[in-house]
Amino acid sequence: MLDHIDLTVEDGEILGITGRSGSGKSTLLRIIRGVEPFQQGTVEVDGEIITPNSGIEGEKFLKSVSAIHLQRNFGLWNGPAIENIIRKLNYLRVGHEALPKKEHLPHEIKNDYDELFEEAMEYLKLVGLEHKALHSTNLLSGGEKQRVVMARQLAAKPKLLLLDEPVTMTGPDTKQEVLDVIKSLKKKLNIPIIVVSHLPEIHAYLADRLIFLEDGKIAADGEPSWVLKNFLRDMKPREELTEPENKEVCIKVRDISKRYSIIRMGEVLNIKNFSLDVYRGEILALIGSSGAGKTTLMKLMEGSIKPKSGTVEYLCNGDWVNVIEYSEKRMELRRIMSIMNQEFSMSVNSTVRDQIRFRLSMKKQGAIEYARNKAREMGLSDETLDTIYHLPDMSEEEKATALRKLNLNDAIYFELFPTIPLTDVDTYAKPVFEALDLPMEVLDKTPYQISGGEHVRAFIALSLATSPEYLMLDEPFGDLDPVTLRGVTNSLKRINERFGTTIVLVSHHMDFVREVAHRGILIENGTLVMDGKPAEVCKELINRSNAPYMEYNLENLLEGGFEGN
Repeated sequence: MLDHIDLTVEDGEILGITGRSGSGKSTLLRIIRGVEPFQQGTVEVDGEIITPNSGIEGEKFLKSVSAIHLQRNFGLWNGPAIENIIRKLNYLRVGHEALPKKEHLPHEIKNDYDELFEEAMEYLKLVGLEHKALHSTNLLSGGEKQRVVMARQLAAKPKLLLLDEPVTMTGPDTKQEVLDVIKSLKKKLNIPIIVVSHLPEIHAYLADRLIFLEDGKIAADGEPSWVLKNFLRDMKPREELTEPENKEVCIKVRDISKRYSIIRMGEVLNIKNFSLDVYRGEILALIGSSGAGKTTLMKLMEGSIKPKSGTVEYLCNGDWVNVIEYSEKRMELRRIMSIMNQEFSMSVNSTVRDQIRFRLSMKKQGAIEYARNKAREMGLSDETLDTIYHLPDMSEEEKATALRKLNLNDAIYFELFPTIPLTDVDTYAKPVFEALDLPMEVLDKTPYQISGGEHVRAFIALSLATSPEYLMLDEPFGDLDPVTLRGVTNSLKRINERFGTTIVLVSHHMDFVREVAHRGILIENGTLVMDGKPAEVCKELINRSNAPYMEYNLENLLEGGFEGN
């Protein structure tokens, strides 16, 4: 809900908008874009005033004069990058995105394909991508794809450019690439640009002026570093990270190899003879640029994908168990593991209590023996049961695909695993909720009824209620504002200290890694290039990424170490 928002953006000005999750940032952008109704006030763009009574014509006008670039928006056609722009130009002329052919162009349109090609090239030049015009979009990096998407938006000749979290889920190199394009567009286009982001360093590097939204109102408006200090005033103190007591190896990654390639297009990622030791009770962070192989390595370590060769062994009840190959002990290993992926989600219709109850039914002591007896009665092999057991730790899409292949559905879990009394949930949840600073009332709420920060911590609680020894986190916190993230970071440290949980995580967020990890691993092209203290490993990545925006980090901001633009 927005409350009497007044703002003006000049031509050639970049206005940043920041605030905590739910403060109204994206809602404001959607109203300006013309895709969200508003009850009071006016929106003026290019001399035209739109009111709540302007109706469909008002919405159409706002859409016609603005372009919006969304987070994780990679809606691109296969084929050469430039054809994506040509398709958009053709849409603006004839109302569809089919590739125009010279003989099929209507007579009234004077431009032929070659002229459309030349015009499209100008938009690629605007985003600095003319040298990749003929490269297939599926071979472009994340940053290059984002720039093609931006070029498509610019082809509509907008009077206003809106950017909603344009670089949140990308590595430092990709972020820098896109940020520099935005800066260059400010000079080249001389139109108002509005950037919504919860990342302080983005605004410190990019914005001429910054607005801080709080509960739907403008709480501060002015010079970015001053506004950011207001935004961060509620940040909790940073809790100390407790060092593990000893250096006992509990995960052994040995000589794993995995090669991903596109036929006729050459190699994309080649992990070759990768080895790594993880110590009991440590928090280990894997960092690297976009496409370096971090998520692939994490999935290999989890046993979610199989390597061409090599082993990944975990210490499980005194035995070493290889998570990659089926064995009778692998389910017991997975019982003491929890996995939280980038696409983590909780069922929107079930309470947190119901979802923890489901986890407990699968991972409580004795659940595997119970399921094995049920599987035998149903004629399911132990190997099939092993597959079924792993699926809830995978993304919903992967889980649904695997169940279809087995000719099964979600009901199989209620047939195989014991029903847990609702009261048992409190016993398991209480210590975890306390460590995560979550009120117990959250147990009986659905994800829709809790805040973004509570949602993330509730999912961590879901992952931890079964007291796992191993917690694997693949970039699940990219959407959190820094104030909320500090709370989650402190919670992970408390979990690690109180329960001795070994945590392996992937993150693009350097401030988070520096705060939460005991050790950092730098990955480049599937190879381990540095292993050491998180601050030093993060510094090396920043140097290799040539990412000056990262000089505006949280520590400098809180200490007043920079003056903004």
